[in-house]
Amino acid sequence: MSTIDEIKARIDIVDLVSEAGVKLRHAGKNYTGFCPFHDNKHTPAFVVWPESGTWRCFGQCNEGGDIFKFVMKREGLDFKEAMQKLALRAGVEIKDYQRESPQQKEAYEHLRKLLEDAVIYYRSQLFSNNTILTYLREKRGLTDSTIETFGLGYAPPGYDNLLKHFTSKGYSQQDLIDSGMVTVRENDEARTYDKFRNRIMIPIRDENGKMSGFGARIVDPNDIPKFLNSPETPIFSKGRLLYGLDRARKPIRAADQAVIVEGYLDVIALHQAGYENVVSPMGTALTEDQLRLLKKSTRRIVLALDPDVAGQKAVLRGLDAARSAMDREGELGFDARGLLKNEARLQADLRVATMPDDLDPDEIVARDKEEWKKLIENAKPIVTHVMDSLAAGQDLNDAKVKNQIAAQVLPLIEDLPNAMERDTYRQALSRMLRVDERSLLSSQVQGPVAKRKPRGVEQSHKVVSSGVVAVNPTLKIESYCLGVLLRKPSCYTASINACRKPT
Repeated sequence: MSTIDEIKARIDIVDLVSEAGVKLRHAGKNYTGFCPFHDNKHTPAFVVWPESGTWRCFGQCNEGGDIFKFVMKREGLDFKEAMQKLALRAGVEIKDYQRESPQQKEAYEHLRKLLEDAVIYYRSQLFSNNTILTYLREKRGLTDSTIETFGLGYAPPGYDNLLKHFTSKGYSQQDLIDSGMVTVRENDEARTYDKFRNRIMIPIRDENGKMSGFGARIVDPNDIPKFLNSPETPIFSKGRLLYGLDRARKPIRAADQAVIVEGYLDVIALHQAGYENVVSPMGTALTEDQLRLLKKSTRRIVLALDPDVAGQKAVLRGLDAARSAMDREGELGFDARGLLKNEARLQADLRVATMPDDLDPDEIVARDKEEWKKLIENAKPIVTHVMDSLAAGQDLNDAKVKNQIAAQVLPLIEDLPNAMERDTYRQALSRMLRVDERSLLSSQVQGPVAKRKPRGVEQSHKVVSSGVVAVNPTLKIESYCLGVLLRKPSCYTASINACRKPT
């Protein structure tokens, strides 16, 4: 990804234009408003397209462009100055910037063509293997139409099948290495071999439908890992891709909601069942870049968590980070606190739907298509999900249990950007724990109690707690006192006078 593309991916044009003082209103999937570049007060002539990240004035200006052109026109900057300004906003480091050269562009297109040819190769291998076809049709419930639509294939056993096939077609060994389909084992006399062997192959495309790499699922249950992705390449970056987004973008906009599941085959099965607003990350923790991709189409996002591995009772395995294992095949981290910060930063609405009866999403739609719809409709806000997960199976009459739950939930509530939401969740927590809400506020100020250390041992200013988020009591007290003085200046005068009285 070029520097320009990375900046564009990180900055939402709707936010950028709105912060410039343009009041935008929804008009279908786009936004309209009064043009900031000329006198336009009667008919909104300014249009913003979030999907493409572009704008245009259909009035007096009669011009348009992307985020760079908007800043250049708005602030009278040249392209380099606008890029530096936007890079700072996006948190993108600009080193020695150069536009993507024709040679680079040609090299990337060459890699994509090779990957497209690989899709055809793997597909031919699949349709000549009845065992794998039967597995996809009967075990996974996929139709031939779905298999064709998603370009599923099969990598045969052996270390050089793909290598021999493509070198005979005129591709170089380095091309195959650069594409991520061939690996070099340096400690074995630089041996070159096929990376994917005896696996179901799943093409991974970017949001525009361009080939980027592959995901590969095992056939032999003894093989590891269960899922294997292409390595990082110039056109494949796990943290910046969402599987299925190329097909899900329009359905996401239509539903004004995106659903995130854990597995590629879950995405395929749900699309086949008619739920096409579903995507999946690359088996890693959900990143802010991935959320930004979704935000171009919707700000309502549902995380469909699996009930397995660590289980829903272990949603707060990390306690101060609200971690759980969402992925049977990998380690898809669920960091509630990080997601809440992203929710505030991206102005999104993030919710959690839990799968029942130890079933995966594809098993649920196979059992009852309507059940999936109800599960997503009943998705809970992240804080509510965390509260319910912590309380499940616990003795809420035990004061220590109440304290532990409060210590884990209150920091999440504090991360919420909206004061009314914070009050609402504190009230809900107080009802669940059957305690006075004022005691929750008090516990936030007091923080954990530090144990007394023996004499002669240097006191540490850093409080370390196992599993409980430490809240700095000094900062909380200072904030409270400053707030009182700002609201009641007379208190300041009274305290000064009291200090000046002779003893």
